[in-house]
Amino acid sequence: MRKIITTIISLFYLLSSFGQPPAGSLKITHLTGDFYIYTTYNLYKGTPVPANGLYFITNEGAVIFDTPWDTSQFQPLLDSIKTRHNKSVIFCIATHFHDDRTAGLEYFRNLGIKTYTSKQTDELSKANSKKRAEFLVDKDTTFKIGQYSFQTYFPGHGHTPDNIVLWFEKEKILYGGCLIKSTEDDDLGNLGDANLQAYAGTVKNVRKKCKAPKFVIPGHGDWTNPMSLEHTLSMAEELKKKNNH
Repeated sequence: MRKIITTIISLFYLLSSFGQPPAGSLKITHLTGDFYIYTTYNLYKGTPVPANGLYFITNEGAVIFDTPWDTSQFQPLLDSIKTRHNKSVIFCIATHFHDDRTAGLEYFRNLGIKTYTSKQTDELSKANSKKRAEFLVDKDTTFKIGQYSFQTYFPGHGHTPDNIVLWFEKEKILYGGCLIKSTEDDDLGNLGDANLQAYAGTVKNVRKKCKAPKFVIPGHGDWTNPMSLEHTLSMAEELKKKNNH
């Protein structure tokens, strides 16, 4: 009996250590109304890390913000949206050039989905051999698709030189991508392409443009706390102070 109990306890701890969903997982969670968060996983420094994207359903079809980081989940995401909502994906826009945002652009494009990035993102994607979109946005733009409209906004250099955010003014939904960090994060994450001096000012620009958001979606981690914008600003200001000393 003691041996059986020991085996059960050992199995429990083994399973707990692999509690993070592995690559090959797709999680879809309802946000509000016609809006949903999808999450896929990939390894970063040997650890499974969740990457958030957003999609919403219009009377014309489904719209996706960013593409799955896990390349095995491109088609499962499209299939899940079709099964759940009986709508096909017709539009996708990526918020900066890193793989966790752009990896599926070519795949989606080949299926006839309209794919978009900013012109600056396209230039960086080309220079860094990343996947590229079919259509380019060269300034802040308002898209109206079906019954919804949203704005693209380039607030300045932060996480990357090209990071944009997407803002639903009526619904007060801010999709921040990787510029915005989750409240569970204790640092600004991957700073390889970041501007440490400009980051705080860029987040302030987002706060000024996107007033009183009800939902703030960061690129990674927990998205349920709308204070992630303020949390990111606090970390960016602290980092700027440290680098000025």
